[in-house]
Amino acid sequence: MRKYIVAGNWKMNTTVPEGVALAKEVAEKAASLPSNVELIVAPPFTHLSAVGQALKGSKVLLSAQNCADQEKGAYTGEVAAAMLASIPCQYTILGHSERRQYYGETDEKLVVKTRLALDNALKVILCVGENLKEREAGKHFDIVSAQIENVLFHFSAEDLKNIVIAYEPVWAIGTGKTATAAQAEEIHAHIRSVIAGRFGLDVAEDMTILYGGSCKPSNAKELFAEKDIDGGLIGGASLKADDFLAIASSF
Repeated sequence: MRKYIVAGNWKMNTTVPEGVALAKEVAEKAASLPSNVELIVAPPFTHLSAVGQALKGSKVLLSAQNCADQEKGAYTGEVAAAMLASIPCQYTILGHSERRQYYGETDEKLVVKTRLALDNALKVILCVGENLKEREAGKHFDIVSAQIENVLFHFSAEDLKNIVIAYEPVWAIGTGKTATAAQAEEIHAHIRSVIAGRFGLDVAEDMTILYGGSCKPSNAKELFAEKDIDGGLIGGASLKADDFLAIASSF
């Protein structure tokens, strides 16, 4: 039975004291969640140690938002996977659409980052998704397939036990357009079929695939009712503990 996950990506928001307060509130309220729902928060790098302390003893796990593509050395401003593991973080997000769009993150670089994360016992939330131009051209299946093949096909079925896929409909984020539950399910099912084609049906059925497109308390229940949607990678709604927990309670 695959794992249900709700992960909160705080992006570049909150000061450290604000983040600690939010983490404590989330940790306290998460105690009532069903045992089969895993809750994760991903604060900025500056917050990780303090937020990790705030989460101690709770069921909420800690994730970074990125990691470097180098082990260590003269890479000013970068944060290595080994550093994240030593905090300790349990997860890191990789390949987020904002990293791809604003910072030129490539699939080739994501292969390296994913390997470094796994080698340091970090689980990976790997983001994939198409933009508006690609969606309107009917290329969404091809784009998402290529992103999966270019990264995950470099890894083994055993590696995939520590990787979660998050599908981001980039075309539906901040554009005024909305992905329906049926559209989200269609692409999630496609992602699972790509995994099955390479690694087999058992691996595909065990893979957790998250929806990362403006998931809110008002639409989470409808999205999570779909067969191939196993939770969400939550942006803005994760900055309010009550909204975040309402989403996590929507299964």
